[in-house]
Amino acid sequence: MLANRRELLYGMATAFAGFAMPRLGASKKAQSGLRINAARLKRRLEDLSVYGRPAGGTFADGVSRVAYSDADVAGRNYAMKAMREAGLQPRIDPAGNIFGARAGMAASAPRILFGSHIDSVPNGGNFDGDVGSMSAIEVMQTFEENHVTTKHPLEMVIWSNEENLVGSPAAAGGLDESVLSRVYNGIRMEDGLRKIGGDPTRLAEARLAPHSFCCYLELHIEQGGTLDKSKIPIGVVEGIVSIDEYEAEIRGFANHAGTTPMPDRRNALLAAAKLIEAVQDAVTREPGRQVGTVGQLQVFPNAHNVVPGLARLSIELRDLSAEKIARLGDEIQRKAQEIARETGTEVHIKKVDHDPPAMADPEIQAKIEQAAASLGLKTIRLPSGAGHDAQWMARLAPMGMIFVPSLLGISHAPKELTSWEDCANGANVLLETLLLLDGR
Repeated sequence: MLANRRELLYGMATAFAGFAMPRLGASKKAQSGLRINAARLKRRLEDLSVYGRPAGGTFADGVSRVAYSDADVAGRNYAMKAMREAGLQPRIDPAGNIFGARAGMAASAPRILFGSHIDSVPNGGNFDGDVGSMSAIEVMQTFEENHVTTKHPLEMVIWSNEENLVGSPAAAGGLDESVLSRVYNGIRMEDGLRKIGGDPTRLAEARLAPHSFCCYLELHIEQGGTLDKSKIPIGVVEGIVSIDEYEAEIRGFANHAGTTPMPDRRNALLAAAKLIEAVQDAVTREPGRQVGTVGQLQVFPNAHNVVPGLARLSIELRDLSAEKIARLGDEIQRKAQEIARETGTEVHIKKVDHDPPAMADPEIQAKIEQAAASLGLKTIRLPSGAGHDAQWMARLAPMGMIFVPSLLGISHAPKELTSWEDCANGANVLLETLLLLDGR
């Protein structure tokens, strides 16, 4: 049954700090009556999928359009061509972000900014970022074709290198420029920026002033399974989760596997296994959406006939509440010392990174729900467990995100899939929300 559902859907696929947001009134009508061109949105998503598709592959085989690759350059050129068809004049900032603007009736009003990205992970899917970017273009074209003039200027953006969070952090003034010397996809990032039309020597000019836009809106696939399981077409994002990352090092004693009695062993790998179980136990003991992951494990000397003397592993904790994951981290630290005493090892855990949560603006959440209701679409509120460009824009202005379902919760993989109906629903909710935010 599951395979038949996937086959059916693939068949469908192939056929502001210190700045108060202005009060945003309701539109004249609960619903504008405007609709995006769903067939054109589908065609553009299919056309974009060609850039980075495996040789001889189809839409269902996914895409590798990693940032700064030839496929990325070709995809960006395609997106800018579509923007021109929508009546926009694309411009590329020094961070490689692509912007396109429509004038509003109040030229001095701060603009409403919205968009997403089109770069992918290696061997990724055709919906992550693409749905939001192509829908932004489609909304702009729908306004153009229907001679809609908003009060606020509207500006869409396609962020560069979202998978490594380069373009939006640069726009928010939070990019660590040391990343420019790193090699990504076989190219230094500073050379990659030049390749896509950016200028790493002028990155300061890419920073957006907090008062230059009144809010940011992003449409994206959920990348999880909540909407698909609940059969609800629109998710209203509560916020983007906080992330704490740790590195753990366990020191035991390497010794002969055949001659060292079991009671005398100081097995670092055994302690690592117990620590992995402790992470699992800590995050599942209480109700909530918190998650914990041990995704990397190194064992030394990594020989079949030697008791492991050293193990290193990563621990990552995520939740909307920074306080909760800090508490879970402390609990894991305490359990680690118990494990060290039990196994005769030394366990050292060091926090190496902390990303604070980025909460969505309540008023924008309400507008998204109002827009969806006017289209007869049910909504639920949910957190984003994945990072997005929106988390950086939330540092500059009120932020909101619209989610559409991901089949089976699959993302960052060729089988990533959102139905064409859900893509169109998301684009129409984006359109209606923009009009509500504009206060037409």
